Amino acid sequence: MNTKNASESPIRIYLLAQNRLVREVLVRMFRKRTDLAVVGVNHDSAGAIAELTETPCDVLLLDSLDTLRAIGQTVKVAERLGQVKIVLFGMEEDQQCFFEAVRWGVRAYLPKDASSAQMIGAVRNVMQGEAICTPKLCNSLFELVSKGILPNSAASEQRCHVASELTCRQRQLMRLVAKGMTNKEIAASLQLSQFTVKNHIRRVMTHLHAGSRHQAVDVIRTSGLSLTE
Repeated sequence: MNTKNASESPIRIYLLAQNRLVREVLVRMFRKRTDLAVVGVNHDSAGAIAELTETPCDVLLLDSLDTLRAIGQTVKVAERLGQVKIVLFGMEEDQQCFFEAVRWGVRAYLPKDASSAQMIGAVRNVMQGEAICTPKLCNSLFELVSKGILPNSAASEQRCHVASELTCRQRQLMRLVAKGMTNKEIAASLQLSQFTVKNHIRRVMTHLHAGSRHQAVDVIRTSGLSLTE
C-alpha cells in the first residue's frame, strides 16, 4: 500500500548500484509504485557525480560505502548530500562500516538479505524522518552511547588534531562557511575568485576527512578551534 496521498509528489530516487541486474530489478520494482519515481540511474561514482549536482532527488540509494566516500568528497555533490536521504543496501553487518556510514549521513543501512519490501519501506520511512538499521547494529550503537563512547572515537580525535593544522586563510574561509555564506559570497568578501574558494574548501575537507563543508565546520568546532571573529 502506498503511504503518500495521491496529490503529493512521488519520492524521487537516484539509484547508484554496481551490478546491472540489481539496477534493472530495482528500477522495475520502484516504477510499479506510484509514490516512488526513479530520476537517475548509474553504476559508478564518476558517472553519478555530474548528474547528482543537477538532478533533484529526495533519496540516494546506493550499494557501496566506497562509492559514497568518493561522491561525498566531491564538494558540489557533498553540498547536495546534506539535503538528500541516503540509503545503503547490500551491506555487511559490520560495526565500523555502519558507524562510518552514519557519519557520512546515511539514514538507512540495509543488510545483504534485505527483502524488496524492506527496501521500499526504507525509502519511504527515511522520508518520514526515521533511521533504519538491523537490531544488532542498533544495539551496538546504544551500548556505546550508554558508556559515553562515541563511535570511532580514535578517528574523531585524529580529525580534531589535524584541524589545528589548518592555515590562517583556511580558518578564515571556514569562519565564513560557518556563517552560512555561499562560495560566491565568500569570494566577494575576501576578494578571491570562486574557483580559489572552492579549492580551499575542498582541501580543508580532504585534510579533515570530512564528507561535506558542514561536517568540516563541525570537526573544527569539536577540535576547540574558534570559528568566530
